[in-house]
Amino acid sequence: MGRFSAAAIAAGCGVAGAALYLAVLLGSPGALILVYLTQLPLFLAGLWLGTGAAALAGIAACVVMLVASDLISMLLFAVLNAGPVVVLVRQALLARRDDRQLHWYPPGMLTAWLTGIALAGFAVALLVLGGPDGIQTALRDVVARVLDRISDSSMPQRDEVASALATVIPGVVAMSWMVMAVINACLAQGLLVRFGVNWRPSPDIAALSLPPWLTIMFGLATMAIVFGGSSRFVGINTLIALFVPFCLAGLAVVHAAARRLQNPVPALVGFYMLAGIFGWPLLLAAVLGLLENWLGLRQRLIPSGGRLNG
Repeated sequence: MGRFSAAAIAAGCGVAGAALYLAVLLGSPGALILVYLTQLPLFLAGLWLGTGAAALAGIAACVVMLVASDLISMLLFAVLNAGPVVVLVRQALLARRDDRQLHWYPPGMLTAWLTGIALAGFAVALLVLGGPDGIQTALRDVVARVLDRISDSSMPQRDEVASALATVIPGVVAMSWMVMAVINACLAQGLLVRFGVNWRPSPDIAALSLPPWLTIMFGLATMAIVFGGSSRFVGINTLIALFVPFCLAGLAVVHAAARRLQNPVPALVGFYMLAGIFGWPLLLAAVLGLLENWLGLRQRLIPSGGRLNG
């Protein structure tokens, strides 16, 4: 493929990403599904054509956002979508070669980068909005106004409800963003593999192993909650965000366990169906992911002589 064709495809992916993001202007609930898929075309460009293509797609999307909306919307798009996708694509396409084979950037480190980006965004929000107290006050006021609009009469314990929601909103937003980034990246890679144009092979989820600093972060966040005060707010939202990487690590354990079965597909399908319907299996997976870092559960599950790297 020539450079002009690659650039045109990347720019087209960027325009598609901006169009999906702007679908929220339609005002219909179904449009939110399109907004959630905003990063999909950007990941497609990057995982197909490289980091430069991801950057070009992001620039094209930002230009569309500036023309169709305003500077603030463009900056939000760049921070929430274009920039993170470029960083994650760059890391995903890193590889090193030894005498025998090519080793691609491991899925556990990609998960760590994703988590780091989300936590960095939370830290920036704290700085911009005046620390934990400032962001809680701002969110509490916004939530209170929303509750007033959706309630016909004065809601009992309105202030308590608004305060409780304001306490967890940053972590929930970070977790939601991380989940959608994972889903969009997986969808993009799956489509590229289907048509045989993927840059790198798909990561093996059973090989996903988190770096130790995430477990340390979990411990620090737990301590912050125990200490109370302003640190409690930071600790709660950090733990909510950390649910995603530990859940992915737990799913790695589930996949490793399923591979011990003669036919693992029915077991995995059943697990994900339960997770989609009830949700609690994902909580169990997060607990497994936390234990995995201490106990090495995946290595215990694979046959003797085997090894999972990730």
